[in-house]
Amino acid sequence: MSHRAGCAAAGRLRILILGGTRFLGVHMTELALARGHTVTLFNRGRSNPGLFPGVEQLRGDRDGQLDALAGRKWDAVIDNSGYVPRHVRLSAGLLAPNVGQYLFVSTLSVYPDFAMPKTEDSPLARLEDESIEKVDGQTYGPLKALCERAAEAAMPGRVTVLRPGLIVGPHDGTDRFTCWPARAARGGEMLAPGTPGDRIQIIDVRDLAAFALDLIEKRTTGTYNVVSPPGMFTMGRLVDSSIAAARELARPASPPTATWVPADFLEAQKVSGWTDMPVWLPPSGDTAAFAETSVARALSAGLRVRPLDTTVRDTLAWHLERPEEERGKLRAGISPEREREVLVAWRKTQTRKEA
Repeated sequence: MSHRAGCAAAGRLRILILGGTRFLGVHMTELALARGHTVTLFNRGRSNPGLFPGVEQLRGDRDGQLDALAGRKWDAVIDNSGYVPRHVRLSAGLLAPNVGQYLFVSTLSVYPDFAMPKTEDSPLARLEDESIEKVDGQTYGPLKALCERAAEAAMPGRVTVLRPGLIVGPHDGTDRFTCWPARAARGGEMLAPGTPGDRIQIIDVRDLAAFALDLIEKRTTGTYNVVSPPGMFTMGRLVDSSIAAARELARPASPPTATWVPADFLEAQKVSGWTDMPVWLPPSGDTAAFAETSVARALSAGLRVRPLDTTVRDTLAWHLERPEEERGKLRAGISPEREREVLVAWRKTQTRKEA
C-alpha cells in the first residue's frame, strides 16, 4: 500500500540520480533542475559525459565501485539503472542511513504474462535460480522484481517503485515508438497491424519523469504501474496521429496511408508483434490483456498523461532533427523490404476474394 510520510509538497531537495545521462535520466535531471532541486549524478561517465556541466557528477560503478557515495546525504535517490538485485542491495544498503527515500524504476515486465489484466498486487515473475545475473529477454522482468524486493529490504517503508510500460517520446534511442511517425514520414502505403481498435498502453517519458518528481516532493512511497489508462490510446489513434504529424512536419512526396492487416495473417507471414510491429501485440492468448493494465493507483496519486497526438508530434519533430544516418537506419520495426512483401501478399488475398 502507498502512504505519505509528509503532508506538504517539499521545497528544494537534494536528489541523487543513479544514471541520469540517458533517455529517462536526462528528462528527470532536466525537470528536477527546472523545479529548483539540487541534483547529483552518479554514473560511469560513458554516456553523454558532456551533459549538465553545472551539475555535480560522481564517478563510479554499480558493481561495487560506490566509494563516491559513502557518507554523503540526500533527501532522495532515483535509481534508473538497477537491473541486478545485487547491485541494488549494494547501493540501497550503502545509502540507507543517509537517504530519506529510494525511488526505483522497475518495469511492467515483472508480471509473468498478460493473459489477464494486472494490478500492482498481481503475482510477479520468478527465477528458479535467484543468483542469475545475466540480463536477457527471459530474465529481465524477474530480475527487476528481485531488485524491487532488494530495495525494500534495505530501506523498508521508504521505497517508491514505478513500473512503467513502454517509455516513449523525444530522445528515445530504441526507436520502438519513434518508428511509427518515422515510417509515416517516409510516405506511401504503410502496414498497420491488427485492427484500429486494438488497445495500446505507453507512457511519455516526460509524464513519467513528472510523476516520479511529484512522488518525491510529496514523500509518497508504494508501488505504481505507470502507463496510459486502459482504452485511452489505440493502435488506430497512433497510426492516424503519425500520419497527421508526418503530413504536417515531413510533407513526404507520396502522402502516407495505412493498410490494416489482421493479426492472423501477420502471424502466418511470421510478422511478430512488438519486434516487427513495435507498441502492438495481438490481443489474444498470453497477451490478451497486454493493454489492460490498471493504473488506478497512479492516477489517484497524481499521474497525468498527455494526449497521444502531442507525444507523436514531438517525437517526430525530434526525429527529423537527428543525424541522417540515425534517421535512415532505425533500430526497431519491420524493414521497408519486408513491409512491401507483406503488403503485396495481403493484397493478393483480397484480389482472390474479389475475383
